[in-house]
Amino acid sequence: MEGITKAAHEHGALMVWDLAHTAGAVPFHAEALDVDFAVGCGYKYLNGGPGAPAFIYVAPRLLETAGQPLQGWWGHAEPFEFEVDYRPAVGIARFLTGTANVLSMKSLEAALEVFSGVSLEKLREKSVSLTSFFIDLFDDHLAPRGFTLASPRAPESRGSHVALGFAGGKELVAAMAAEGIIADFRPPDLMRFGFAPLYNTHQEVVSLVERLSSY
Repeated sequence: MEGITKAAHEHGALMVWDLAHTAGAVPFHAEALDVDFAVGCGYKYLNGGPGAPAFIYVAPRLLETAGQPLQGWWGHAEPFEFEVDYRPAVGIARFLTGTANVLSMKSLEAALEVFSGVSLEKLREKSVSLTSFFIDLFDDHLAPRGFTLASPRAPESRGSHVALGFAGGKELVAAMAAEGIIADFRPPDLMRFGFAPLYNTHQEVVSLVERLSSY
């Protein structure tokens, strides 16, 4: 990320990084990487649940010059003055729009409290351990049954999910969902398995592979 951002800067461009599969699973230090902008969601590894708020990071050096195309009253300098003309708020507050969904905010707040005192580096270690363990079991039990690996084997090249290809993937994902095993299907034949390092266990990985092997 640092190298790509640097290359963009050398050509006069700014970078926007998508942290949807990073936040909550992979350590990310925006200022150390000289990131310009980053966006992400709260419903994946931050565990905020469906409809969780999204977020944006803007480098401090860009806060007063970056425009907000979705202007809302919460991003106004004086939101309760109801002025005719729009004046952006100072700092990151200018990127707010309308009134937030309070229930979704509270759900995300509760989820983030669980991260308090947890080392992101340790979470990353757990993530790598879970995904590597799954790939090892894939080699032994799933590859011989016609499953294919669609994710990188090198831990540094993947996040906290592993994708497998399987001709009957759509039906298998639906069958597992009925049993409380939640995966994600993407046409034509990809199944995505996300391993949340905060709470998923190695025993759950074993149970998952046993279920896949039985199909």
